[in-house]
Amino acid sequence: MFEPSEAVITRAQAPKPGNKSSIPVAAPAPDQIIRTLKVTATGYTAGFESTGKRPNHPEYGITYSGVKVRRDKNAISTIAADPKVLPLGSILYVPGYGYAVVADTGSAIKGHKVDLYFATTRQVYKEWGKRTVEVQLIKHGSGKCTEAMLKNIGRAIRAYDTVPQEMLKELI
Repeated sequence: MFEPSEAVITRAQAPKPGNKSSIPVAAPAPDQIIRTLKVTATGYTAGFESTGKRPNHPEYGITYSGVKVRRDKNAISTIAADPKVLPLGSILYVPGYGYAVVADTGSAIKGHKVDLYFATTRQVYKEWGKRTVEVQLIKHGSGKCTEAMLKNIGRAIRAYDTVPQEMLKELI
């Protein structure tokens, strides 16, 4: 099992429930990294400014894969990528953002670009903006992403601060 480094906050040191602070998750172990990709990373929201959909639209907040968008710094978030580069279901570690699964596509997301989900445009600009970053691919997607997959990965990350190798084998 992966042992977190001394610099990583353990769950025992985590803020109490209800505290809005977040704890950083541990980066994947070197042997988990399939490859590192240099990408341009931007942020998007479920709102009209990013998707053209308003809250009363039946597909508001729903990704191309059919799962609901989410941002969880302590578990897993949804992102958009070019499925020719990173198929749906691919699991990445994005430095400064955390673990993410490719659950969406975007008309402007072609090639080595990813779009990271945030709840508001204010968060996009305050927390991210546009950057070039080296993301770590830890699981190549099968072309699908499900709510059950996100729930299981999120539960494992909360328990271990990372994605356990055993879980990656189960997902493949």
